[in-house]
Amino acid sequence: MKCIHIITPVKDSIELTLQTVDAIMASDFRIPFTYTIYNDFSTEENTARLREASLKLGFELVNLSDVTNHPSPNYLQILQMSQERAIAEEAGLLIVESDVVVKKDTLQSLFDGALERKDCGIAAAVTVDEKGDINYPYLFAKGRENQVLPEKKHCSFCCSLLTLDLLRSFDFHQLDMEKNWYDVTISHQSLKEGFQNYLFTTLPVWHRPHGSRPWKQLKYKNPLKYYWLKYTKGLDKI
Repeated sequence: MKCIHIITPVKDSIELTLQTVDAIMASDFRIPFTYTIYNDFSTEENTARLREASLKLGFELVNLSDVTNHPSPNYLQILQMSQERAIAEEAGLLIVESDVVVKKDTLQSLFDGALERKDCGIAAAVTVDEKGDINYPYLFAKGRENQVLPEKKHCSFCCSLLTLDLLRSFDFHQLDMEKNWYDVTISHQSLKEGFQNYLFTTLPVWHRPHGSRPWKQLKYKNPLKYYWLKYTKGLDKI
């Protein structure tokens, strides 16, 4: 990997998104990077705010409304477009979701940690709350802080680096078009391809769970309604 291609998929939730952007653009890098926000049919007002921020801060903005008529979420198309670009640029693909705030050294350290482990497919930063305690989706890692853990289940894409070797091994056009999210599938495919995925509890990032998809808070506040929406409306297919 010669560089990093950072992406953030976005649909509205603009205040959290801009906090994510500010933290990424303020990161300390020792290697070249590009940062692209994929705007997945945000409102006109929020699209205008993203356009203004891109001019001010220097990230690239791709409005999916210029690319597809498919309704949000378009995570699969984002992954496919990003994979092609990362391979062409010999880059690692670093996904930072719009409800995450990284530290200055997080992204460079993930890159370094992946390079140090020749078998690495995915390098993921552990998520924490505002108090610094490990939170969803990595609650199982509580008590295992300040370690680098081989992860046999799956890595969330809250803040995860997909290595160039992994990107070259598996074409994202083979992913199931009926799903909405692909962290589980790609994590498992990484293991099938002979890679190891690693969770870095040494690199905590602040995560506001489902901040970009508020309806998913129902999973904790009203689980019956959440699962009714999930199965009757076909939402949140993993």
